[in-house]
Amino acid sequence: MEPEVRVLRLAGGFGRARCLLAVASWLPCVALGLALSSELLLTALPAHHCGSDPARARSTCLPLSYPESLPRAGSDGARPCSRGWYYAQPAADLLRSPVTQRNLVCEDGWKVPLEQVDHLLGWLLGCVLLGLGCDWFGRRAVFVGSLVLATGLGVGEALVASFPALLTLRLLRGGALAGASLALYVARLELCDPPNRLAFSMGAGLFSVVGTLLLPSLALLAQDWQLLQGLSALATGLLLLFWGFPAVFPESPCWLLATGQPARARTILWHFAKASGVDPEDSTEEESSLAMAGLEAAATVFLLLTADLWGRRSVLLLSTLVLGLASLLLLAGAQYLPSWTVLFLAVLGLLASQTVSALSSLFSAEVFPTVIRGAGLGLVLAAGFLGQAAAPLTKMHGRHGFFLQHVLFTSFALLALLCVLLLPESRGRTLPQSLQDADRLCRSPLLRGCSRQDLLPLLPASLPGAGTQLV
Repeated sequence: MEPEVRVLRLAGGFGRARCLLAVASWLPCVALGLALSSELLLTALPAHHCGSDPARARSTCLPLSYPESLPRAGSDGARPCSRGWYYAQPAADLLRSPVTQRNLVCEDGWKVPLEQVDHLLGWLLGCVLLGLGCDWFGRRAVFVGSLVLATGLGVGEALVASFPALLTLRLLRGGALAGASLALYVARLELCDPPNRLAFSMGAGLFSVVGTLLLPSLALLAQDWQLLQGLSALATGLLLLFWGFPAVFPESPCWLLATGQPARARTILWHFAKASGVDPEDSTEEESSLAMAGLEAAATVFLLLTADLWGRRSVLLLSTLVLGLASLLLLAGAQYLPSWTVLFLAVLGLLASQTVSALSSLFSAEVFPTVIRGAGLGLVLAAGFLGQAAAPLTKMHGRHGFFLQHVLFTSFALLALLCVLLLPESRGRTLPQSLQDADRLCRSPLLRGCSRQDLLPLLPASLPGAGTQLV
């Protein structure tokens, strides 16, 4: 029996205390999911037009029919807007957003994708840097420290006056939120035993979807992006108020044992045993946002039904294959296929993408050893945010390079399909503690019925001397 399993079983196994802590770790996912999904709402571009003379027609970007006495038009026939902008009501009744407050339209429209990339870049850097911090300083220290930073930076975002300062705060807060999410994910995974890892990880994903679904209601209540950011900072502050206590979010015993801190681990395990009623001395053992949230929920349910039944590697291989095929079909026949077929392939590809994203996080966390699990999972999540950060860049120059971009993304999907074949199966296995434990993970066959050795002898058994005679 592995040391991790033996120690946790002596502390009551996956008893009442560990189960309650794992369930309690779902609630922060609501606030973290709300903070991540707010980016699309804050940067949504409402219908707008430039103010002009009442007797003249409106223009979407720039008025074109001013008298000759006004400044001359540019080479494209457009004139600068000097009478202010008029905006339709933005998404989810958010009456004021960074776009409408700073007029980030037309010649300043490039600042919107810049802000989106800046925020996602913060998540990317947070996954990498704070993933290392999880392995160096512990899961709890990174989680609490990230919540402190996220709360303070959220208040700063609500009060900021200049766009460069907003970019800086969005970058830093994205990194802090990424660190909190990563530390919470790793701590929850190490708290659960192998049969319960999938259920509790996917349950956390559903609570993150709840946060996304609550965002439009909060926007309707706040009606101002600065007040909405203040509510988001208040949510992370409440998380810090409750989950800052060691009784609600203790340090991971797995990490303490793997880093040579048995005294602290013994204290936490003793608390688990007493709370579980076990004596340790004699114990034997928005529409687009809502659509994406719905797809994420469907992917989570699909993983709950299949990942333990078929294995992580088989489901990951199937999802990657579906993602690659859907991308290829959309790339080759989007202009020729019926609209319902294109919609079906797009939804199927997005569903497969959500499945790959959720399962790859769980899979990589189960394969990496405890001593580098935070850094390894941080790199995996950072790769996902790198892909998300590339999406807003496609809007900066319209649809130029659309075909080449999709060829590149499809190639990555096919390359991932080949890489999955090299991975070991982690279903039902204990978490590796050291690099040597991870090296002992061997790649299992995809089909359960495949034999690992040839049952036919090289020479008939009826010839006892066949192996020693030369003809």
